Amino acid sequence: MRAGGGGDGLSTAAASTSIHLSIGQVAASLALVAVAVAISFWRRTELEADIGIAVVRSFIQLTAIGYVIKLIFDQDSIWLVLALLTVMVLFGAITARARAKKVPGAFGPLLIALALAGATTLGLVVALGVFDPKPRFLVPVGGMVIGNAMTASAVALNRLGDEMHDSRARIEATLALGATAQEAAMPAVRRSLRSGTITLIDSTKTTGLIFFPGTMVGMLLAGADPVDAVRLQLILLYTLLGSVAIAALLSIALAYRNFFTPAHQLRELENY
Repeated sequence: MRAGGGGDGLSTAAASTSIHLSIGQVAASLALVAVAVAISFWRRTELEADIGIAVVRSFIQLTAIGYVIKLIFDQDSIWLVLALLTVMVLFGAITARARAKKVPGAFGPLLIALALAGATTLGLVVALGVFDPKPRFLVPVGGMVIGNAMTASAVALNRLGDEMHDSRARIEATLALGATAQEAAMPAVRRSLRSGTITLIDSTKTTGLIFFPGTMVGMLLAGADPVDAVRLQLILLYTLLGSVAIAALLSIALAYRNFFTPAHQLRELENY
């Protein structure tokens, strides 16, 4: 089943259904933002400013990216798609680095992990015939893949930093007994990898029982057949599981080495 083919139900539904919203409807939804602000003010959580900034930033960023995507779709250029995905990978690595402050030299591993996770995942779904190599498919799927890979890598490296700092005495004792850096760090690596992937795994387990994912909801609102919406959502969920696992594994595998010297000695972690 090719999502970009011309004969199957999924592609027909995707091509023929659409949803049109006015700026007034978007503005009306701010009523719920007002509720959030009111609750924050009432309970004195001091989140009013953060909520306001989040609303403004989301409006500006999504509006801007909407015009960029429209341009890419109109030009139908694979090079523009690659340029956009490259920018996403770069900013994703920068964002994730901010959450992995305890990991020395985390930016390089994150950049490599996000790039390879995105390239491997998108390349595989195209090679298997799941999606056609067209901007209309690669841009949204690539954004989801890189975004989820970024989150998983950030969580995994944040946990890795905490584990390495908290387990310093155990790691040094293990090294003193003749273990290699890989052997000494393996328990922390395993726990970090689990932390980076468990959230998506749990949400995948409960999909359809506790919540409906965004893609499925969007297709249903646009009038697509429920079966087509479910099939597309399953494809995306399985794609995201693969990308998250790849990104978390690569980022940890590359980053944990930065805690050790070439002689398999633990570096002074206080400097990071």
